[in-house]
Amino acid sequence: MVNISNLKKLDWVLIVSSVLLTCFGLVAIFSTSLAKDDYSNFVKQLIFFAVGLLLMFLISFLDYRILRNNSYLILILYFISLLLLLGVFFLAPSIRGTNRWYKIGELSLDPLEPAKIVLIILLAKYFSMRHVEMYKLRHIIISGLYVFFMALLVFLRPNLGGAIILTLVWLGILLVSGIKLRHFLILSVCFVVVSTFSWFFLLHDYQKARITAFIFPYDVLGSSWSQNQTKISIGSGRMLGKGVGNDSQVQYGFLPEPHTDFIFSVIAEEWGLVGMMLFFALYLVLIWRIIKIAIRSDSNFPRLFAVGFSILLITQFTINIGMNLSLLPVVGIYLPFISYGGSGLIADFICLGILQSIYRRQSIINY
Repeated sequence: MVNISNLKKLDWVLIVSSVLLTCFGLVAIFSTSLAKDDYSNFVKQLIFFAVGLLLMFLISFLDYRILRNNSYLILILYFISLLLLLGVFFLAPSIRGTNRWYKIGELSLDPLEPAKIVLIILLAKYFSMRHVEMYKLRHIIISGLYVFFMALLVFLRPNLGGAIILTLVWLGILLVSGIKLRHFLILSVCFVVVSTFSWFFLLHDYQKARITAFIFPYDVLGSSWSQNQTKISIGSGRMLGKGVGNDSQVQYGFLPEPHTDFIFSVIAEEWGLVGMMLFFALYLVLIWRIIKIAIRSDSNFPRLFAVGFSILLITQFTINIGMNLSLLPVVGIYLPFISYGGSGLIADFICLGILQSIYRRQSIINY
């Protein structure tokens, strides 16, 4: 039986904001189900939501210091993540030319999502132990190698967006941990060199087409189709939106991937500007509560974990919204707590569970 006093020590603002965001996503997924008269995605997302919520509560009552104090456990989780990322090349079915998900019956498992959690934990542990030595270049290189092996396997799947997210999380935690300006400039030069090399030798033609379509959005019936449809969808929502199930871009099949990459356009068309403002407000509350946990933390590990997860959410949110608004090229980044997908949703709630464990520990100490 759950102790009521323990429940009171949880951050309920964080819980409510994440639940309301998920409900936004569920309504949008229901709308896309209406268009196809197939409600399987909606039902599965409800199940993922229930599982994620349950895991969040269970993990919140564990002691996060198990992770902080056990370097071997973190390394084991890291190598398991690498094996899962490597295994998709041999065990995962090819879907539209990519090997990204393990198929387990009717469900799919994306190993990238648990890998993100493990990477944040690993970087939080690494930098918390060497915080006063971050001026040394070797710590940047060693931490970068941890990220490199993961990002390389993700990039080769191919999943350019996932590799970008892992790299941005690393860079964000580096900046928060504190690095010298010249080291940051060196990293910037390396980024330009790697990007140039990747364009000429590594990127697939369809990945280049997405980037060129963003820069030159004139092929309205070809590579620019997706982002042109998102702009139509967002603009047609106006102030109050068209209502659930009345979004013409979705119901008539003009908007591609409306339940994943472009679900924000569905929300904008159905809820309008007023709905989008509420949507943005919920995200701001969520990030604010996470950062508040980071500020209140009494040691570097919980602080860096909270910061790392907030960076993960902010980068995914910014890139996905940028894709929908045609401010960034389409790179296949889902919208946290909103887009369809059990791996991402459950992983996000697991992170919230760890944050709740940190918050509960803070409440005990303050009490």
